[in-house]
Amino acid sequence: MYILAAIIAFGVLILIHELGHFILAKLNGVKVEEFAIGMGPKLASISGKETQYSIRILPIGGYVKMLGDEESSDDPRAFNNKSPVRRLSIVIAGPLMNLILAICIYIVIGMMAGIELPVVNSVVKGSPAEKIGIQKGSELYKINGARILTWDDFVVYVSLAKDKPINLSIKNDGVVKDYNIKPMKNKETGTYMVGVGGKVLTSPNIFQSIEYGFKQTLTMVRESFLSYKLLFTRQASLNDVGGPVTIVKLTRKAAMAGLVPYLNVLALLSASIGILNLVPFPALDGSYVLVCLYEIISGKKANENKIGIINTIGFTILMAFMILIIFKDIVYPINF
Repeated sequence: MYILAAIIAFGVLILIHELGHFILAKLNGVKVEEFAIGMGPKLASISGKETQYSIRILPIGGYVKMLGDEESSDDPRAFNNKSPVRRLSIVIAGPLMNLILAICIYIVIGMMAGIELPVVNSVVKGSPAEKIGIQKGSELYKINGARILTWDDFVVYVSLAKDKPINLSIKNDGVVKDYNIKPMKNKETGTYMVGVGGKVLTSPNIFQSIEYGFKQTLTMVRESFLSYKLLFTRQASLNDVGGPVTIVKLTRKAAMAGLVPYLNVLALLSASIGILNLVPFPALDGSYVLVCLYEIISGKKANENKIGIINTIGFTILMAFMILIIFKDIVYPINF
């Protein structure tokens, strides 16, 4: 049952993403030839007036096949014959839908479970926080110069700092003071902390929940970019990267823990998928965004043949990387 919940969750995230592309394609008068959830051979399909809707065997993605998105067409309804602004709106709609879904889920979580604010509610005796004089009611304002938007923001930055000193800005009565503080390792959990507990807003109103939805999603976006930075600078390894198998395991575990943890993972994955697709790598939405922006700024049409070749190479690399990650998921799984 829980595995089914995990697979359904992943399918919903793919569906929402592709639905964004599909809706904007239709609104911009582009002929959609196929709307597919999954990759590889078809499991089932149904044909509409001009679009085939299919479910495919590998739950690792999906696609919206538009006339003229791979090969040029003279048809006025072809993707390649639309203006760069219209094509940009179609391309960016998928990632945007994932981010909107994440915001909506976090709003629901805020209303259901309350909101943990970046405000000190308790200080552990003998902790680094107590030693520098942090008191209950203090707002955790900035860490290493970065604005703290949510409690998760604070926790992530402290965890990444490990035992290295951090600059922590505390706000009290409108006055901001900077402190240098060195996190300590929690012997029981193995994580790093400064020794403060956050204040929980147990019954937030709708406006507070909406604010939380936007802030928490922005936090996830920042964490995604931070993860990419750590990978590219080799501060993190591919051993920390999980694929579809890891995602299903993580979502299954969250579903077993309850509705709120399940929704939290769903929101996290949705935001992550949205940001990943905006990375300017060939075959991802981000590369098409760059092409559209180039055409808008320069007023020149990009070479479609060259773009097609580059995207084919990029797609091949992505599939090879996906196979590698799935193999790693199975042979060297991440333990939760």
